[in-house]
Amino acid sequence: QLVESGGDLVQPGGSLRLSCAASGISLDRYSIGWFRQAPGKEREAVSCLRRFAGRARDLNSVEDRFTSARGNAKNTVYLQMNSLKPEDTAVYYCAAHNAEECEESSASYWGQGTQVTVSS
Repeated sequence: QLVESGGDLVQPGGSLRLSCAASGISLDRYSIGWFRQAPGKEREAVSCLRRFAGRARDLNSVEDRFTSARGNAKNTVYLQMNSLKPEDTAVYYCAAHNAEECEESSASYWGQGTQVTVSS
């Protein structure tokens, strides 16, 4: 139902744009959460694009560097990542939440994940 794409190997300071595309559901009815999981670490929330209130607070370490937004096509959401750092290396997931907030427990759908590697 959700498919992420756009992950890649990028040098520190570079940019990537991840996409989260949906089929079978309308993403504009859901809050969209972005999460990441680095090797040996727990999954953490990165950004939440609320369905009514718009963008919510992002993880402190990515604030002002990452921006999530809905695409012109209704069923795509993007995560623009700028000024990437090695510590941003992780598998990134999008999730659709039938709630205003993006708690993992409220996710109705998950994508399969896309690998982002930041390294020189």
